[in-house]
Amino acid sequence: MSNKNVKDIEREILSDNWYTLNKYTFKYQKPDGSWETQHREAYDRGNGAAILLYNANKGTVVLTKQFRMPTYVNGNEDGMMIEVCAGLLDGDNPEDCIRKETEEETGYQIQKVKKVFETYMSPGSVTEILHLFIGEYNDKMKIGEGGGARDETENIEVLELPFEEALELIKTGEICDAKTILLLQYAQINNLVS
Repeated sequence: MSNKNVKDIEREILSDNWYTLNKYTFKYQKPDGSWETQHREAYDRGNGAAILLYNANKGTVVLTKQFRMPTYVNGNEDGMMIEVCAGLLDGDNPEDCIRKETEEETGYQIQKVKKVFETYMSPGSVTEILHLFIGEYNDKMKIGEGGGARDETENIEVLELPFEEALELIKTGEICDAKTILLLQYAQINNLVS
């Protein structure tokens, strides 16, 4: 940490149940040179990785659908979200993590992945860095049903959709997950799928 406008950082753990919610108290130097005390809460759930699986020949993408409680309590009528495959790093490097998550969630065993960017998805309150990948799949790579790890109660439905339909689901609001929108738009801009 090297911001000379921040000093005297104190951390208080507010919750350490599922992941960690910290409260930070610190001094911040304003543009006029004066220092003010600020308080911020930051949720630390670790870093993650996500991937858009695409098949250029078939013109399809593989997405997942699952129940997401935070969206359900904040206006998502049924709590179901259509997303790209994703997961927490849990000590793995991002490439190994996303290959493992792809197999667990979708049933596809992929070897080649390409990192396209990394992003903070909610920098005002969540510490997570999300590593975003793309990877080409074909039917021969399908080695299982997917659905998620049995011990993680994910209950994931695997969707193989025409790319154009996935883009339309963004317009209709049926896809409203930021990482999924970013990766679908990346594929569109870079003409990965026709």
